Amino acid sequence: MDYTRQTAYSDPGRHLGRLSALPEDVAGIAAAVRNLVVHYRASGIDFPPDRLAEINNRWVERMLDSCHLTGPLDEPLAATDRIVGCCRDFTLLAVSILRARGIPARSRIGFADYLEAGFHGDHVIAEYHDGSRWIATDAQLDPAAGFPVDVADVPLAPGGFRTAAQAWRSIRRGEEDPALFGVGRGSPIGGARLVRQYVLNEVAHRFGDELLLWDIWGDLATAADELGDRPFDAAWEDLPAADAGDVAVIDEIAGLLLAADGGDQSAEGKLASLYASDARIRPGDTVSCHSPSGSRARVDLRRRAVDVF
Repeated sequence: MDYTRQTAYSDPGRHLGRLSALPEDVAGIAAAVRNLVVHYRASGIDFPPDRLAEINNRWVERMLDSCHLTGPLDEPLAATDRIVGCCRDFTLLAVSILRARGIPARSRIGFADYLEAGFHGDHVIAEYHDGSRWIATDAQLDPAAGFPVDVADVPLAPGGFRTAAQAWRSIRRGEEDPALFGVGRGSPIGGARLVRQYVLNEVAHRFGDELLLWDIWGDLATAADELGDRPFDAAWEDLPAADAGDVAVIDEIAGLLLAADGGDQSAEGKLASLYASDARIRPGDTVSCHSPSGSRARVDLRRRAVDVF
């Protein structure tokens, strides 16, 4: 895959010229992104429903449509005036800017060991290729904030950022407690069920379907849609666990992701072929969105049509 090309999700559309005026260097790009996006939860700001709904803007073009700046995108913004988003949105906007400069970039889904001591918190970070290697950078976090890792060059390893495939492998080997992987301590959304879904999300992002973290599809979406009006987090434990066949598929995908990350081009090719041919893996034209904003929707990705229910 050509990671210098925009996807349907990262394409800034009418805002391309505004992105082109932002800094050229990666550190400057990350700082610009932090000026444009505020985390809906980590910021501690109680956003009203209409602003909180911004976390469901999948596409960079729509994200920037909601931006309060009418002039240059590097004008300082108060936190309350920034685009309301999450780690995925910081990342996708950084990826979009990097791609606009011809720099290969992609998003990685997994779990960070540096956000909360003793816990693997779900997270999305960017990777870009500097001509010799892929470098993972966490555009959401200020390098001066004193995190235990260099957020401008995050290791994809324990103590740093574990990709979903790495997390799945460690859980399957019995090396890690699945209960320590999730959206945060105290949240019911976590464990092996979440890691399994994030392996699917990771491969989707790798091949240009950079969906929201709360977009689901396939059997999991069918089961979630049958939950009625119960909040998604309250019903999380009632969703079906993976059966043996499903586990085998996730094992295969995770193995291919890990091999591809290690430079195995045949694994990369097989992964691409599986993603193109196996409907259990890719999202297709429609996903089910169970948003932290409280909304539930069926989303037609091709038409960009959202049917809230």
